[in-house]
Amino acid sequence: MHIEQLRIYEIDYLYQVSSVEVGQHSYWQIGDFQVHAQVLVTSWVVIALLLALPIVATRNLQVIPTGSQNFIEYVLEFIRDLTRTQMGEEEYRPRVPFIGTMFPSIFASNRSGAPFPRRMVQLPHGELAAPTNDINTTVAPALLTSVAHSYAGLRKRGFSYFGKYIQPTPVLLPINILEDSTKPPSLSFRLFGNILADELVVAVPVSLVPLIVPVPTMPLGLFTSAIQALIFATLAAAHIGESTEGHH
Repeated sequence: MHIEQLRIYEIDYLYQVSSVEVGQHSYWQIGDFQVHAQVLVTSWVVIALLLALPIVATRNLQVIPTGSQNFIEYVLEFIRDLTRTQMGEEEYRPRVPFIGTMFPSIFASNRSGAPFPRRMVQLPHGELAAPTNDINTTVAPALLTSVAHSYAGLRKRGFSYFGKYIQPTPVLLPINILEDSTKPPSLSFRLFGNILADELVVAVPVSLVPLIVPVPTMPLGLFTSAIQALIFATLAAAHIGESTEGHH
């Protein structure tokens, strides 16, 4: 009898462990749709900050930049050099605004879930989370990149752009189509997986020591956010650059 009770206790314990969720999620019900509240809240904050920062930094432009103007110009120069490296001197200028939107928005989204030690800022029924740890968020810039890729190719070469799918032989048509169709999922899942993993790695020790563990992990999260934003922007620029290259 004692052994049977022990087994029941073990099974019940394992069931409780398996049902534990990492993080708390808050949802809004809008009509027939269930909306992820954390994604909307943090996304709105990110958009507001990205709009406010350049406005504030460029209110009083100086010939010799200082302070926030210097920071904005440094970021723009970095994005311009990144785009030029991936697309070449002739094609990079029209694409700078697109890549210049992708990089800061993804970086800010990556980091927006934990501007303070985790669990210090919470929603009524959940806690703040990075928008990019939701697959719906990462799919959006990936699809935009795919659209920008096709638009750049059509604008550069017209309908001859579609000739790339039968190069170097028409036999490779299905493979070339499959290659292009897998790039958006690859971009979105790479970003989503890395940001989700970053938060999961911190979640378990934080649940044990919530006020101590987050502080030393914040620089690591900042590094991860920057690297993932850089990788996405670099791959997006390279992907768009491919569409404007001629086939020999």
